[in-house]
Amino acid sequence: MSAATTARPVTAEQTGRRVEEALGRLTGSGDPAAAAAAEELVRSLMDFYGCSLARVLHLLADQPGEPHSRLLGDELVASVLVLHDLHPEDRDTRIGRALDSVREHGLTVAGFDEDTGTLRLRATASGGCGCGSGTGAREAAEAALACFAPEVRAVEVASAPALLQIGTKIP
Repeated sequence: MSAATTARPVTAEQTGRRVEEALGRLTGSGDPAAAAAAEELVRSLMDFYGCSLARVLHLLADQPGEPHSRLLGDELVASVLVLHDLHPEDRDTRIGRALDSVREHGLTVAGFDEDTGTLRLRATASGGCGCGSGTGAREAAEAALACFAPEVRAVEVASAPALLQIGTKIP
């Protein structure tokens, strides 16, 4: 079996949390040398993997379309590329890709505040009722954005205004 099929599934969010918790425990242990060594270890591994990923992207650049687009569409790979500032797509494209992955919620971008990292979304209702797409829309968007656009630090979802049906009354 290959390493890819035996690897335990992880997400960028879970991994980030685990690293932060481990570093927090070391920092809280009262041993500044151990905390500094742990931070240096994480930084060294990040540099190593970042350089390796840059090389992979460089080697794939010569290949036509498919491998590159499949990599960019994978949440785990995309999050690692963004983490290393290697993702070739700009922020708005990556936000669009994230929202495409949760399209069942009918979310569209209303605006992005660069200072706060807040993404404002509009939930478009199917059938024109104006009721939005449920309470899970924000959570789904946050999870997708964590992988594709971690620079989005907060998500606000507003429902689209209800459409008023105006018709003529036939006597």
